[in-house]
Amino acid sequence: MALMGSMLALLLTVLPLNVLPAIVLPGRAASWPDWHLPAPLRPSGRADLVYPSWFAGSWIVSSDDGTYPVRFAPRADGTVVGERAFNAASVGRAVLGDALLRVDNDPANPNRQLAALKDDLLLESTVVARRSEAPATGAEFLADELALQVLHQPGAPPRISRIETLSRYRLQNDGSIDGEQWQATYASPSSGVAAEPLRSAHWQLTLTPVAAPGDHAS
Repeated sequence: MALMGSMLALLLTVLPLNVLPAIVLPGRAASWPDWHLPAPLRPSGRADLVYPSWFAGSWIVSSDDGTYPVRFAPRADGTVVGERAFNAASVGRAVLGDALLRVDNDPANPNRQLAALKDDLLLESTVVARRSEAPATGAEFLADELALQVLHQPGAPPRISRIETLSRYRLQNDGSIDGEQWQATYASPSSGVAAEPLRSAHWQLTLTPVAAPGDHAS
């Protein structure tokens, strides 16, 4: 019941749709690290984040956290989504090393992943709100996601936090993608609907396409 109460409280940190302007994410990026909740996002429900078509394929990400692979694939309707469990595991291993054992998707909700860690720890991460914007140029994409993270640990109450990650991607002429990300960590919803960041982070990354067999020039 405590976790359910936290989920309901978290949804209250999302602003009503009728107060959201058409374009907000560039302004959100410019205001970092002076963020706070409520955030200008919409409840995600069980809909996945859809990326531009130029994300489809396999990539090598280079960032401050290291170098790791990620994948994005078209669904039956042609829209492109990230392979969340694979991508989360790649990032997790770059940051945590062998402390991360595996990452599993929730088959009922693409926004929820479970990460098994050493020492019988289980990290439950659920994206509960998001917003995405694509400027008219077609070569830029922004997405902001708010996740509820619950760390389950043996013999102790779960540790709950909220993490907001705003990403901006720009397609380059050589086919690579330049990225920039801003992140803020907030306390559990049980501490109050409104919140100021406990920690903030900002980093750059580059996605380099992985050439399929036969793609290299002879």
